[in-house]
Amino acid sequence: MKRLFSTLVIASIMLFGAAQANATINVNILPDNIQTIVQDDEASLDTEEEELGFHQELKKRFIEGGAGFMGIVLLCLILGLAIAIERIIFLNLSTTNTKKLAQDVEDALNNGGVEAAKEVCRNTSGPVASIYYQGLDRADESIEAAEKAVVAYGGVQMGQLEKNVSWVSLFIALAPMLGFMGTVIGMIQAFDKIEAAGDMQPSLVAGGIKVALLTTVFGLIVAIILQIFYNYIIAKIDSIVNDMEDASILLIDMLVDYKNKKKNLRNSKS
Repeated sequence: MKRLFSTLVIASIMLFGAAQANATINVNILPDNIQTIVQDDEASLDTEEEELGFHQELKKRFIEGGAGFMGIVLLCLILGLAIAIERIIFLNLSTTNTKKLAQDVEDALNNGGVEAAKEVCRNTSGPVASIYYQGLDRADESIEAAEKAVVAYGGVQMGQLEKNVSWVSLFIALAPMLGFMGTVIGMIQAFDKIEAAGDMQPSLVAGGIKVALLTTVFGLIVAIILQIFYNYIIAKIDSIVNDMEDASILLIDMLVDYKNKKKNLRNSKS
């Protein structure tokens, strides 16, 4: 019984091996063009299975670029975006409806005097309200003193609006420079391999050139992203500064009218 079972197992193994050999022979004896078609179909199926999504492809290329320069480029992107987002939030909170504020301050100034107008400015956020408050605080001295206070405090507010923006421009310049440096280092490594091998083989230099190009691409991508944020921030700052300048002119005109009204009122009483 045991011999019968052993014989059946050996026969099964031999039949399985023969079937595999026949399959291999059948493939090998196919015409060359048919074998090429079969191999191409198998390669296309493997390619479709290995296709990656955008994020996965980006991650793959990032890893292929090397942790050295790619990590520094990524750090530039993270820090630049953090500063840019903080500035955008700050600038949006600093935006004020200048026309409404000017109307409220003028109404308060005509009805309740300087203190009422200052109270309106205290209850309003933004650089325009702060400039108004500084100008109103010097209104009792003279128009010239109020104007100087507005100009001086306007410069202070402009400095706060532009705070840390220079760092974004630094990262915009630094990211592609780091990418180019990675490119140069990759090319040097490629030529070192050629020199060590003593022969010009594409397989020796392909890896180094690939790493070099990847660092350049990612550096340019980081610079483009940060440049978009930087231009938006600059445009927002310019808009707020224009509002501040217009509001300052309106405030001086309000104070001149207010003082003239007070003077005319005293003259009429006397």
